[in-house]
Amino acid sequence: MTMEKISEAVLDKVRAESEEIIKDAEEKAAERIEKAREQFNARLEAEKSRLIVEAESESSRILAQSSISVRQELLKAKNDVVDQIVSRLKKKLAEMPDRAAQAVNLAREGIEVLGADEVIVSVAPVDAAGVRELVKKDKGLSSVIKEVRETRCTGGAMVENMEGRFIIDNTYDTRLETLLPRILPEISKELFGS
Repeated sequence: MTMEKISEAVLDKVRAESEEIIKDAEEKAAERIEKAREQFNARLEAEKSRLIVEAESESSRILAQSSISVRQELLKAKNDVVDQIVSRLKKKLAEMPDRAAQAVNLAREGIEVLGADEVIVSVAPVDAAGVRELVKKDKGLSSVIKEVRETRCTGGAMVENMEGRFIIDNTYDTRLETLLPRILPEISKELFGS
């Protein structure tokens, strides 16, 4: 064999080996690129999922806060309506006719409950003069009611024994405070359906 043929055979062998090495390198590179692409896509999906979970969590938090805020505003509005009703009721009680006579009737109830022979009656300042007149005209009451005092209240009467140890509070304010917890749920149900 001639040198030329030997050199050509060596060159062919080197070409074949280099083509094989290049082909093998290209296959390995393609595998690495595919693995890198898969890892990138997996990270991308994980990041998308994380962002979606965060967004859903933030959305739920905002929705819950809004719901609480709306409920608080609704409750405040309902309370304002009820407060207005109570305020109007107190105003109507303060403007009732024959207040002195009603105070005397409530004093009689208190006297019956106390069962005392002598009492002190306290009424609203606006009613004091009228109650004193009515007591003076009624012999039975005037023998039991020894003094008519003024107290801060919307109306009605407080009756206490002479020692001041027992008091029956028949004022409009106290009666209203006693009555409101029982009737407010009914009022609320009528007004708001709940």
